[in-house]
This record gives sequence, structure tokens and C-alpha cells, in this order.
Amino acid sequence: MADDTQDTVVLHTNNGATGYRIVKFQVIPKDIANKVAEHVVKIYKVPQTTVDGVIDFSSQTLLGAAFISNDTSAHAYPPQDSVIFDQEIFNQDIYVTHKDMATGEACNYYIELEQVKLDLNENTVATLKDIRNS
Repeated sequence: MADDTQDTVVLHTNNGATGYRIVKFQVIPKDIANKVAEHVVKIYKVPQTTVDGVIDFSSQTLLGAAFISNDTSAHAYPPQDSVIFDQEIFNQDIYVTHKDMATGEACNYYIELEQVKLDLNENTVATLKDIRNS
């Protein structure tokens, strides 16, 4: 994923009866050797108008965040990362943003989702949360 970009992960369905929960979220720089980078990758419930490196867990639309940095000498300073994600169930598309706070390098991300069958009440609650966040 290039610096200052946003990906859309298409998950919505016609009836909203399928929900998802993040079970794994990982990031790794595209090029580790001889690069300085400070990658911030975030997962949101709604599209973002700006891509930034600010991680604000008070945001009701933030589902997860990851930070990984590496130095120019990969052998002396291997990449260090921090990943935090919410166990919230959602039934709409999610949006992944990437910002390199150092030099504008690219980064890879990996997300595993658990599929959850929603009954009518759970479907309604998940959909109303998404509408409220729009």
C-alpha cells in the first residue's frame, strides 16, 4: 500500500445478515533493507477524507491501528511493531489507511476476518451503528 492512500475492503451484502470481526491484523514494510520508515496503518468503518498518522481511540469509527518502524540497518534495528484492534462486529465495508511518517515508503497489511451470522436484531444494531457513523 502506497503512502497517503486508502483501500476499501468490500464486505457489504444486500441484506446485512453477515457480520465480520477482526481476528488478526499485521503490517510489514514493503522494503525493509536500507530504509527508514514509520508506518501507521488504520482500519475504519467509514471512508476517511484525510490520511494521517494520528491514532485516536476515542473515534467511534476506528476499528484498529498498527504502527511499525524500521531503521536503515535492518540487522541492527529489526522492525518493531504495535497492533491493536477492536472486537466489534460490523456488516459494511471497511477502509484501510496508510501513512509513513518518515520518508513516504510503502507498507503491506494483512487482515483476517471472522464471519458471523447475524440475526435480525444484530443486523439492525450493526446497520444503525454504521448509519450513525456516516
